[in-house]
Amino acid sequence: MSSIGTSPAVGGTTTRNPNLMLAMATLGFALNFWAWALISPLGPLFREEGTLGELTEGDVALMVAVPVIVGSLGRIIVGALTDRYGGRIMFPVISGITIIPILFIAFVAIESYTLLLVGGFFLGIAGTAFAVGVPFVNAWFPPARRGFAVGVFGAGMGGTAISALTTVKLYEGLGERSPFLITAAALAVYAVLAWVILRDAPGRTVPTTSLGQRLAANSRLSITWQACILYAVAFGGYVAFSVYLPSYLKVAYDLTPADAANRMAGFVVIAVLMRPVGGWLSDKIGPIPVLVAGYAVVVVGAAVAAFQPILLPLGTIAFLTMAAALGSGSGATFALIAKVTDPARVGGVTGLVGAAGGLGGFVPPLIMGYVYGRTDSYAIGLVMLSVTAALTMVLTMTVVRRTERRHDEEAAAATTPA
Repeated sequence: MSSIGTSPAVGGTTTRNPNLMLAMATLGFALNFWAWALISPLGPLFREEGTLGELTEGDVALMVAVPVIVGSLGRIIVGALTDRYGGRIMFPVISGITIIPILFIAFVAIESYTLLLVGGFFLGIAGTAFAVGVPFVNAWFPPARRGFAVGVFGAGMGGTAISALTTVKLYEGLGERSPFLITAAALAVYAVLAWVILRDAPGRTVPTTSLGQRLAANSRLSITWQACILYAVAFGGYVAFSVYLPSYLKVAYDLTPADAANRMAGFVVIAVLMRPVGGWLSDKIGPIPVLVAGYAVVVVGAAVAAFQPILLPLGTIAFLTMAAALGSGSGATFALIAKVTDPARVGGVTGLVGAAGGLGGFVPPLIMGYVYGRTDSYAIGLVMLSVTAALTMVLTMTVVRRTERRHDEEAAAATTPA
């Protein structure tokens, strides 16, 4: 079935409750995403206070986007390493390494834009935790429950909501270093607990070929590139809004940084809650209908937002319905991957797809900042999102649907007696 050599896992597979493993993985994902999103809520505040010098809209967009790009590209390697070493090792390692750039920002870079970019670059490591958790969780659950389980894990992206709700308040109330020190302490505790509690699923297969061979083989799978596009729009759209929405709301609707961050948190919470719903619906009715419906909602929501309607109620409805659609679409994408991908390849495929999702979140903030700087309007960027979602919906209804059907036919043929 696979061109990638595998061998049974050895050691580290003591029996554990799958639900406990899911809970620990989700917690680790949430904490790392909390760290990953620390800079975003502070962007408008830094610009307003002038502590980093006179920043343009483009400067802020770059500052909040750098961790996204690193966390995205890093998933390619981390996903493949997780196939080899397992989540039991990779979760504590990623969590522990992330503490270093957090402390660097807190004690060295907090008052320098250049050093903050450097710290943000390495802070992106936290974003790779996603590529650890998907194959780890996928291996613990049977096929009929994988969509829901991976969706629940994906709800850990709500760590960005923790950041949105707490970072500015802690920065202003307890001191500029406080959000970074608290996050570092939480990750340190988690790294220890993960090392003690986590175990890889019994029977997990370990690839025997090189990292380069596995990456090349995974990149040749049709589902890899199809899912990359789906996730770049679904999760990429979520990331783009979660990192850029505070700046957008402040400029377009003249909100305070704290109010903008709170509203962004509402967007994140809706998307987070809908991610396991998207996975659950995919288990019940299939991932394709869930994806098509989600992209259709984004087409309409982005088109409405392009006209900059009044925030209450029309603008709020547009953004929250898009949050629900992007969240469910993200869950459905990985339900599709779990359905049609060899389990031994899930980590590698997840890394590539996760990278595409993060890149999908990296580009829009830069475009929005660039367009606004030259037109004083966000309409063009939102129209581009609407058109992109429409094209992705068509791709899902045609090419991706054929891939799913081909897999179903091959699976049925494999189980039919000769």
